[in-house]
Amino acid sequence: MSELTLTVMRLGFLAVLWLFVIVAVQVIRSDLFGTRVTQRGAARRGGQEARSQQRQQAAPPQQRRQEGGRGNNRQRRGAPTKLVVSEGTLTGTTVALQGQTISLGRAHDSTIVLDDDYASSRHARIYPDRDGQWIVEDLGSTNGTYLDRTRLTTPTPIPLGAPIRIGKTVIELRK
Repeated sequence: MSELTLTVMRLGFLAVLWLFVIVAVQVIRSDLFGTRVTQRGAARRGGQEARSQQRQQAAPPQQRRQEGGRGNNRQRRGAPTKLVVSEGTLTGTTVALQGQTISLGRAHDSTIVLDDDYASSRHARIYPDRDGQWIVEDLGSTNGTYLDRTRLTTPTPIPLGAPIRIGKTVIELRK
């Protein structure tokens, strides 16, 4: 082999070695300091509500009546209206239940970002079924999701006020 080929191979090996060191340091840093939790305030929700209202106002009157009718049929009497974090670092956080899927985990794009060593990046999700009942599903997490002291293995309906435990965080459905 020529001297040039050996030098290029040495530099390539050195670059790969440094890339490995940088990635290892980033992984150790994230394990030590956790993920960054950003506050998702009312300003963001307000913007989404404003866009939703603009879309609805732009729709023809007949379509607006149909959309309003569908939303009213889904809300049952005694149905939960909010998801409340009752224990953990996010105690007091409330998410309004508006028929959307709520994702829970350490990932930054989760609806509720859990800064918990026992939570996976995509830990669990809570979603409504066709009957208006809310379902919790563990997404293959390492430490599990518990509904009222029972580890979940299948998607399970959530009774009103039943604690959902993910690591040190406890979440409940409330009116």
